[in-house]
Amino acid sequence: MSISVSIEAQRFEIAGGFKISRETRTHAQVVVVSLEDGTYRGHGECVPYPRYGETLESVQTQIDEVAELLKEGLTREQLLHLMPAGAARNAVDCALWDLEAKRSGRRAADLAGAGLLKPVTTAFTISVDTPDVMAEKTRAAAHRPLLKVKLAGPGDDQRIAAVRAAAPDSTLIVDANEAWDDTCFQINMAACEAAGVALIEQPLPSKNDGLLAGLDRKVTICADESLHPGKSIDGLAEKYDAVNIKLDKAGGLTAALKLVEDAKAQDLKVMVGCMLGTSLAMAPAVVIAQTADYVDLDGPLLLAEDRNPGLRFEGSTLYPPEPELWG
Repeated sequence: MSISVSIEAQRFEIAGGFKISRETRTHAQVVVVSLEDGTYRGHGECVPYPRYGETLESVQTQIDEVAELLKEGLTREQLLHLMPAGAARNAVDCALWDLEAKRSGRRAADLAGAGLLKPVTTAFTISVDTPDVMAEKTRAAAHRPLLKVKLAGPGDDQRIAAVRAAAPDSTLIVDANEAWDDTCFQINMAACEAAGVALIEQPLPSKNDGLLAGLDRKVTICADESLHPGKSIDGLAEKYDAVNIKLDKAGGLTAALKLVEDAKAQDLKVMVGCMLGTSLAMAPAVVIAQTADYVDLDGPLLLAEDRNPGLRFEGSTLYPPEPELWG
C-alpha cells in the first residue's frame, strides 16, 4: 500500500520568551512529518538543533531525501541505517510509530513493550536571567515539585541561591548548557551543593568534560551535549552519573529505547529531556519517561499556545497522550 508523505515547518510562540546560555528565542520552530496510507495517518514532530548545525531547511531536505523510500514502505529498522541520528530521523521515526499503532489498533507504547503508560511528574523550566528576575519567576512556580533552572556561567552561584530561596520545597535540577569553566566551576559546584541541587546537567563544554573524571561530588552530574547524536554512551560513565536522552538527538523513539537500555546497563541514571516543541514532540518521549529517573518534558507548558488536541497537564503531572495526538 503506497504511503503519501508531507513535510511542514511550523512556528509556535513561546510565552514570555526563552533564554539559555547560548541563545534567546521567541518562537519554537518545528518540522512535522505526516505519513498517510489512505486510511490511517501517522505524525511525528522534531525540533532542529542549531548546536549540531541543524536548521529548518536542512532537516526538511533530509526528510525529503527519504520520501520516496517511505512511500514504498521503509521500516523503522531500515531507517536507523539510512539516516543519521538527529531531528530529521526523529520526526520520521515517530511518524512511523504512530502509523504502525493506528494500523494495528494497538498503542505505540504497547508495541514498544512499555505496556500501559502512567502519568509522570515533569520538571518546569526557569530561564536564565538576573538573580532577581529568576527569583520572581521561581516564586510563581514554587508550587511545582521539580524545577529545572537554566544557568549561564559566572554569577550562577547567586542565581542558584536566589532560586532556592524562592522555592525552598521544590527539587532543583540545573542546566548549565556547557557554560562553566575554570573561573566559576568550583564556586558554582559549591553553590549547587549548598542549595541541595539534585542534578547538574552538562556543566562543562563537551570537549573539556574530562575534568569530571574522578571528581568528588555530592550532586549527580548528567551528560547532555556530551552524548553526541549517533554516538554510543561508552565512556560517559567515567565522567557522568546520568545521561539526558532526547529523541531529537537520538534520532527517534527506536534509537532512544536502545540508549535507555545501554545507560542502565552501565549504571547511569536516565533523564528524558526535550527540545522546545509541542505536545506532538513530547508524546513519544512519554514512553521513555516511564522508567526515567528524571523527566523534563515541559515544552508545551512554555508555549503561548499548544496543539489541539495536546497533552494533558495538571500542574506538573503529565498524562499519557491520547491516540488522537500520537501513538
